[in-house]
Amino acid sequence: MNATPPEVTDPVRSPERRTADLFAHFVEREASGVPLPGRSTAHRFAVLSALGRRDLSLARLAEGHLDAAAILHELDDSLPAEGERWGVWAARPPGPGMHATRSDQGWRISGVKPYCSGARSCTHALVTADADDGYRLFAVALDHPGAQPVAGTWPAIGMAGSDSLDMSFTDVPARAVGGVDGYLLRPGFQHGGIGVAACWLGGAHAVAAPLYGRAAAGQLNGHAAAHLGAVDMLLHTADTVLRRAGDDIDADPFDVREEARVRSLRVRALAEKVCTEVLEHVGRATGAGPLCRDERHARAVADLTVYVRQHHAEANLAELGRLATTDFPATTAVDSATTTDSATTTDPATTTAPATSATDAAEATR
Repeated sequence: MNATPPEVTDPVRSPERRTADLFAHFVEREASGVPLPGRSTAHRFAVLSALGRRDLSLARLAEGHLDAAAILHELDDSLPAEGERWGVWAARPPGPGMHATRSDQGWRISGVKPYCSGARSCTHALVTADADDGYRLFAVALDHPGAQPVAGTWPAIGMAGSDSLDMSFTDVPARAVGGVDGYLLRPGFQHGGIGVAACWLGGAHAVAAPLYGRAAAGQLNGHAAAHLGAVDMLLHTADTVLRRAGDDIDADPFDVREEARVRSLRVRALAEKVCTEVLEHVGRATGAGPLCRDERHARAVADLTVYVRQHHAEANLAELGRLATTDFPATTAVDSATTTDSATTTDPATTTAPATSATDAAEATR
């Protein structure tokens, strides 16, 4: 990844303006060098993690642009043009939502889409909407007068720089990308979910930096050293799993083996757990000092606390639990054969798990 200019705190610039400038620089200088999923995916995840270490709001916007490029390539055989900055706006909470209509002049979308990261810095976006024939994804140019950010809808402190305002669309021209449900059903949906987790893990590394700094300065007591040991184990484990996930995606980019959903659920759940526990360990080891006197650390903690809640928590764990049972009969069959070879009788009841249908892929909040 190309070198980026050092970030300088500027009290005059708002967080969203500072992040927008960093985002524009990333798209102009670096984005084209990041591989698509299925092509050195571990390196792609490493880039996202490095961005998360630097600034989670920047990572959020960069991840959206890179994900848009991957989606366009997968569904439309195209890529963003030079000078374009894309977002992926697919949140679907309860409410009126977005609607698409088709006429002789093409598609139009209307409604309000929440959580549109980069609302005032993106030039284009992929936006999901309900159409008469189902749930669709649309490419939209944001210079149309009917596309307007809704002021005051992102008063957050954490992830303030992501500028994730609601966007109001009124009869905005749109181009359908892929078919009905194509956004959710493509293999890349699962690969992209792990990319978000890579950003979270970068944020966890940023949160842990003051604790590592104290260790380097020889300022750890036994209490803090124990916390750092736990943090180091968590981060190393998650980084290793992330690299393995990238390699596994490269080995099966089109998900012929149908492992992508379980892989995504596992990696995202692990990343969320690691982030949550790193926040706890670092806070207990360092106390209030870094939160009160280190602006960068305080921002990293606030940003990660918000961003990692994009994970669907117990809902995703419940889905993983149901899907994981499909591996159980095959595993126990192998164990049973091994036991039989050892002349040990196995109760058949212990080797049979009830059949459980896999749940449909839930849409990740983008």
